[in-house]
Amino acid sequence: MLIEQPHETTQPPPRSWLLGMRRGATGHCPNCGAAPAFAGYLRVVANCASCGHELGAYRADDAPPYFTIFAVGHIIVPLMLLLEKSQAPAMWIHMAVWLPATLVLSLALLRPIKGAVLGVMWATDTDTKATP
Repeated sequence: MLIEQPHETTQPPPRSWLLGMRRGATGHCPNCGAAPAFAGYLRVVANCASCGHELGAYRADDAPPYFTIFAVGHIIVPLMLLLEKSQAPAMWIHMAVWLPATLVLSLALLRPIKGAVLGVMWATDTDTKATP
């Protein structure tokens, strides 16, 4: 007489979102950390060259620009207010300093933030297929 054993399903180990964020923020595949996740400045590769993970399916959309604006605003505005209170420079000095600083900081942070968002999406196993 055969006794059927309950069929055990093995779950993959949980993914660490901190690990995914770190790998993504450095521009690497959140799954393996070996190959680049970007093909250009912001375009995500379709598949990882090292592990084959489908990175192109993750749709970060508006989250990275929103988080970038949030971060840049929290850096630039206090510095601007500090300069205004301590030195009270002319308006043209503010424009000459803060407009380029905002632009450079935004461009510098956008890619790492997008990579970190991809890492969180990978770690949380976000459904990448858009429903019609």
